[in-house]
Amino acid sequence: MNSRMARVVCALVLLPLSALPEIGIAQTMPHERHGSSSPPRGAAMAPMQGGTAPVDARSPDYSQGLERASAQGRTVTDTEWFGAVILDKLEYTDARADDALRLDGWAWYGSDYNKVFVKADGSGSAGRLDETRTEALWDRVFATYWSTQLGVRQDVGGDGPGRTWLAAGVQGLAPYWFDLEATAYVGEQGRTALRLESQYDLLLTQRLIVRLSGEAAFYGRSDPARGIGNGLSDLEYGVRLRYEIRRQFAPYIGLAWRQRIGKSADLARGAGEPVSQTQLVAGVRVWF
Repeated sequence: MNSRMARVVCALVLLPLSALPEIGIAQTMPHERHGSSSPPRGAAMAPMQGGTAPVDARSPDYSQGLERASAQGRTVTDTEWFGAVILDKLEYTDARADDALRLDGWAWYGSDYNKVFVKADGSGSAGRLDETRTEALWDRVFATYWSTQLGVRQDVGGDGPGRTWLAAGVQGLAPYWFDLEATAYVGEQGRTALRLESQYDLLLTQRLIVRLSGEAAFYGRSDPARGIGNGLSDLEYGVRLRYEIRRQFAPYIGLAWRQRIGKSADLARGAGEPVSQTQLVAGVRVWF
């Protein structure tokens, strides 16, 4: 009885194996077991390199059989002239009455590589600017996102006499999308100055944007008539939250902090002016 059961079990196990094709079993075995290193009969060989190119291959010069057209008589984009006017800050602050209005903006006109820039920064009250810094610059691109600037700067208004400077600097977009600007100045009677500016836009949404900004001013010699001391003169930081109703029109609110440093702080104390100010600001950013 046991031997009969054993024969039945063996038959059930071997029956499926006997139904497999002979070639199928052979192909699942390594070649070495057949005594030969050649591929099994019927296997496809990989194509050799350097053969005939496929029918749909690209042409070596990527022209795809199209004739090159002459650019003569056509306008290339980088030779066209464009322009823009940007009021980056047009704001009122909660500061004293003679410094309640702030303006910071620029305009440019030119091609992709050469532009004329006019920059203006000022403060005042009652809808009038009492003190301004204006620059007229030639801007020339020297690398991707970077350009040099050369021109003149004029300081007018305030309690002291006006000053004229030669200006030379660079501006551009640094890694991680920081806008940077560094400008050196040479003025009358051996005066020198350096101004550094940085801005960063943090997008909370496509319309709601936080602008972080910082600015530092250095002077080579004191100018008491304008309340300026040598060395690091003043620092200014700002945080502004704007909502872009349109790209060209964005109201904002924020905080601005200004600190006078060193001899500039001493001159401010002597004139009865504040050394440090924290201001609530509200304004609008417009460009066209």
